[in-house]
Amino acid sequence: MENPVRLGVIVGVRGIKGEVRIKSFTDDPVAVGAYGPLYDKTGARRFDLKVTGTQKGVVLARVDGINDRTAAEALKKTELFIERDQLPAPEEDEFYHSDLEGLQAVTVSGERIGKVVGVFDFGAGPVVEITGNVMVPFTRAAVPEVDIEGGKVVIDPPEGLFDPPGKEEDESVEDETT
Repeated sequence: MENPVRLGVIVGVRGIKGEVRIKSFTDDPVAVGAYGPLYDKTGARRFDLKVTGTQKGVVLARVDGINDRTAAEALKKTELFIERDQLPAPEEDEFYHSDLEGLQAVTVSGERIGKVVGVFDFGAGPVVEITGNVMVPFTRAAVPEVDIEGGKVVIDPPEGLFDPPGKEEDESVEDETT
């Protein structure tokens, strides 16, 4: 695959007839089955899904050719991808995470601070990870500009966020003598 976008990962199985449990990364979790065939990252294996429902935050699906629990178990941890050009264009001010990964991260003053490593949502809202394990809230205040065509995101970080460890103000108090 030239430009794969991860839509989900098989996290487990359900029952004895080969149904799989999928953690979906799509806005509407059930939509993972609406994009047509999905592939492994290499594009070598094809997965035709039929979504059968949801349960406890995962999508339940049948995979063509998988008819028993043993075959389904072999698919655990398989990531499911689609080519980027098969996805619809995002709305204005919306972005696919894969489009952000690899962009240069610069401050509002133009200083390069690294690259976007990933975009994650741990429950309190999305965050952008910048090289060096620096997490920045993906809000308009902290990320005022995203220029995919220009290859950059502009970060307005809180003061001190990109300072190296140990670079703190000297808060030592001088000894007083009387």
